[in-house]
Amino acid sequence: MTTARVARAGPLRTRDFRLLWAGETTSMLGGSVAAVAIPLVAVVTLRASTFTVGLLTAAAWLPWLLVGLPAGAWVDRLPKRPVMLVCDTVSMVVFASVPIAAWLGVLTMTHLLVVATAGGVARVFFSLAYRAYLPILVEGERLLEANTRLQGSESAARIAGPGLAGLLAQAFGAVSGVLADAVSFGVAALFLRSVRAREVRSGGIAERRLLAEIRDGLRFVAGDPYLRTLTVFSAISNIALMGYQSIQVVFLTRDLGAGAGQVGAVLALAGAGGLVGAMLAGRIATRFGTARGFLLCEAFAVPMLLLGPSGSGGTGMAVFAVAGFGIGAGIVASNILTSTFRQRYCPRDLFGRITASTSVLNYGAIPLGGLLGGTLGEVLGVRETLSLMAAVQLCSITVLLLGPIRRLRDLPTLPRVRP
Repeated sequence: MTTARVARAGPLRTRDFRLLWAGETTSMLGGSVAAVAIPLVAVVTLRASTFTVGLLTAAAWLPWLLVGLPAGAWVDRLPKRPVMLVCDTVSMVVFASVPIAAWLGVLTMTHLLVVATAGGVARVFFSLAYRAYLPILVEGERLLEANTRLQGSESAARIAGPGLAGLLAQAFGAVSGVLADAVSFGVAALFLRSVRAREVRSGGIAERRLLAEIRDGLRFVAGDPYLRTLTVFSAISNIALMGYQSIQVVFLTRDLGAGAGQVGAVLALAGAGGLVGAMLAGRIATRFGTARGFLLCEAFAVPMLLLGPSGSGGTGMAVFAVAGFGIGAGIVASNILTSTFRQRYCPRDLFGRITASTSVLNYGAIPLGGLLGGTLGEVLGVRETLSLMAAVQLCSITVLLLGPIRRLRDLPTLPRVRP
């Protein structure tokens, strides 16, 4: 293969990346199905309230607050691939328990909450290991393309997943979507077992105290103006986005009168925006720069959030789908740019702890958003709460405009030297 053709092939020319990509695409599709199926199980099968659906979303993300910081230190100590394999296996078993319990007639809301929490713990460890493992498989200059392909797969899964969840729910019951998620984790584990790349580890890290290692990550983030700004922004943004997303199924089913199949179709159409955002991320970075492109993508998502709950009936479903398309395009493109920035910028031996330090606040805000969405949905109304969450997202943009990123065309591309 010529040099030019190798360059065009990018990370796909690497066997290990292809395997990781295939496995994660399968898992993302299963997760996208479950993201619709689990709330449907709660709403349709168990007749859960709006608050309980919000609590279910919160439970899935609460582990970031409970174990996020020590998980980052443990992941830095451990080889990443075995950690990811264990997480996939645990997730497969945990989610498989839902359809089994339903078929035995013993499924309860408590069971769903426990499953969501246990799956969330596995996701914490997997996410930290996965983000640190990707730069081992793909050279730094191709990280943007690798992240683009992975985010593109996630967006494609979000298109196919809701529709598949709706079809499965109508044909076999809502719990069949959760079973599909369990199977997808098993498939992802099989692909990951075939990856050959092993990381080169430096000695001595396991001899340090856990608290000292956690402090290293926190100190790095607190002292860096770019990471600090992105972390605060992401926390506020995640409260808004999860408060919005946690009750969107309730809005579609109860306010707009959508059936299970229609919910899947609307969310699938909305998810198509993420695929477009992934396709455009590289072009946006080239045209505007990574920093300016990131700001433009986030600013574009805000009016789309305001548009989402503005319609009613069949027209409202179409408006919600169009708004979701715009939200997905803006958020996914911005996520690709910031993920690539962190993977290039952060020292590799601190990456797990830095990611954990930012994620505890970023993802720890998600259960707050879920609870806030559920609570306000009961008190104010679902439509009104969706509009309020859009206003909170607008406020998060202010954090970016007050930080150093607004003065840059491009985010830093060289790794920062560890202090």
